[in-house]
Amino acid sequence: MPLKTDITALLATCPKGMEQLLADELVAIGASEIKQTVAAVHFQGSLEIAYRSCLWSRLANRILMPLLSFKLDSTDDLYKHSVEIPWEEHLSADNSIAIDFIGTSKHIDNSMYGAQLLKDAVVDRIRRIAGGRPNVDAKSPDIRIQARQHKGQVVVSLDISGDSLHRRGYRTGQGSAPLKENLAAAILMRAGWSDIAKQGGALIDPMCGSGTFLIEAAMMAADIAPSINRQTFGFTHWLQHDKDLWESVLEEAQQRRDAGLEAFKNDIRGYDGNSRVLDVTVANIENAGLDEHIRIAHKPLDQFGKATAETGLLITNPPYGARMGEEEQLVPLYQKLGTVLQKNFVPWRAAVYTGNLALARQLDLSPTKQYSLFNGTIPCKLLVFDNMQSKSEQIAERLSKPAPVQPLSEEAKMLFNRLQKNQRRLKGWLKKTGISCYRLYDADIPEYAAAIDIYEQRIYVQEYAAPSTIETHVAKQRFDTIKRAVKEFAGDRFEKVYYKERRRQKGDSQYQRSTENTSESIVVSEGRARLEVNLSDYLDTGLFLDHRPVRAMVSELASGKSLLNLFCYTASVTVQAALAGAKSSLSIDMSNTYLDWAQRNFELNSLSSSKHQLLRADCLKWLEEDSQTFDVIFLDPPTFSNSKKMDSVLDVQRDHPELIRQAMAKLNSGGTLVFSNNFRKFKLDELISRQFSCENITKQTLDSDFERNPRIHNVWLITKRSSFG
Repeated sequence: MPLKTDITALLATCPKGMEQLLADELVAIGASEIKQTVAAVHFQGSLEIAYRSCLWSRLANRILMPLLSFKLDSTDDLYKHSVEIPWEEHLSADNSIAIDFIGTSKHIDNSMYGAQLLKDAVVDRIRRIAGGRPNVDAKSPDIRIQARQHKGQVVVSLDISGDSLHRRGYRTGQGSAPLKENLAAAILMRAGWSDIAKQGGALIDPMCGSGTFLIEAAMMAADIAPSINRQTFGFTHWLQHDKDLWESVLEEAQQRRDAGLEAFKNDIRGYDGNSRVLDVTVANIENAGLDEHIRIAHKPLDQFGKATAETGLLITNPPYGARMGEEEQLVPLYQKLGTVLQKNFVPWRAAVYTGNLALARQLDLSPTKQYSLFNGTIPCKLLVFDNMQSKSEQIAERLSKPAPVQPLSEEAKMLFNRLQKNQRRLKGWLKKTGISCYRLYDADIPEYAAAIDIYEQRIYVQEYAAPSTIETHVAKQRFDTIKRAVKEFAGDRFEKVYYKERRRQKGDSQYQRSTENTSESIVVSEGRARLEVNLSDYLDTGLFLDHRPVRAMVSELASGKSLLNLFCYTASVTVQAALAGAKSSLSIDMSNTYLDWAQRNFELNSLSSSKHQLLRADCLKWLEEDSQTFDVIFLDPPTFSNSKKMDSVLDVQRDHPELIRQAMAKLNSGGTLVFSNNFRKFKLDELISRQFSCENITKQTLDSDFERNPRIHNVWLITKRSSFG
């Protein structure tokens, strides 16, 4: 264990989505070697920095001090390694302890069992050295210990924060749906309250509930450490606790609080239409020592008048309508809030945190920024408004000042004409088939290298990577021409156009997508299926349009049969097969993102989870180890993958023979393997074509919208040869 004056590794945990804010906060506290990970930030610092993090972090849940990291190769390893930690340096037999064990694996698949093993290691070590043993106290322990296992590795840490840091110590009561204090702080930070407060701006919460926004905002404005009211921390009974150092850190915080309150000039007010909840609000504010600086009053939303301060932040967390039937009842509330903002808070900023975007549209305002922040398990959005004009007013204003129409350049006109021509050519086919998602243009004019797809009422434009011989500025000019032609083509017939540009990055010469600030998913129809696509976040939208005939063919083959979908992506093939009567299916992928997406597709189509299963696994490893067999197998591997989640690198040209052989071993008698890939120079291995019956059906799997690009994919039907052939 490092000495108390040494720099040591530390870990701060936080709710998902707050990592960047927490990293910035830790830098301000004095931490170094910052490294973000999911729902946590690694950093380094002295014991003083550790104390300051516990006292001053407005965002962290816990501050952990890792003691040992080891590989878990067997169940016994947890006890064997943990008992070697010098626990006698951290706690005595007189202390009470609590163990938090997080994560599961094939060796320890029950967190309570993992906690029991770790507790035994701690107790046995202390008993052997001190002759007595610490007691377990799950609710109010002297010392809290955490073990986290992930990817075969276990990290055992001392929890120096103790109870979660979001519990500041001022809350004695709460409303019906309270925000955690660190979430409220994150929302205030994202809303820009720190800068508004420094400029003397005011803050109002018109639906303040238990007052969390008000208290956190006042503490930020007055430079008050968020945990200054807490009585104990995880380090309080720690044997290496430096009481003098802690008291100096605490004394400095108290001096800063006194100075901050002395200089406090911000007008912070909370209102609520429910007078009963305000008794709780007042008690919380008094506990925080802020009753002289925050004003509370009973006032329904429709009684709000003009803001008294020139500038400020109106921030609120209105109800979401989570229960059935509540959403419709809340529409008037959101409409009233929108009206109040438009009439009375024009020079202000507003921030509305909600878990219901449908209700948020009732505000009739356009957000300047929006952020994703979970409220527990509920995905929510923070909508920040700097323009209090209604959407209709904004539209009218834009229409009253029409931008001068610039005529199309000859190049853009040529491209526009091609889009019109392609649309006319596909019109009859689209009407006959009922297809609403299709490819309109695929680098038909080589200089303008892009794929232009139609997703019902939206256009998706994806730039192809320009050759290295094309200057960057030339590629940009050409893509600007594409944008101009597409805009002219879209007119008012389409709701939105999405653009994905690829630009060479310095150093690695890789082309990378540019993403929009907001994430947007829509649901489209393909035959009987309803499928989620995302046109804003990824180059691949979640639905491979060129595979449309392949999905139909697999569906026909799998009717009444069992289906295995390897490298399933968003499982659109499985959805179509299930709707066509597939008896059962198993869809496998390594990506949690894709499997979550696939699950949403299943739910959109009301598919039974007992009949149609999703599995997160390395397909290569699963093929080697699993013994299940299927009537139909769809194998569509990526061209190349070196994912960290896989045990090996996948190259489809090199590895397809073994992949096909392993897949064919899982095929029932009379079954069919549909093998597909997108490698343009792909050649099927000759030994495979001799060993199995292989039919290249690529031409039959190209619909009218992909006929001009016959190398978009390769597809084979592969069956076992007859023993008597």
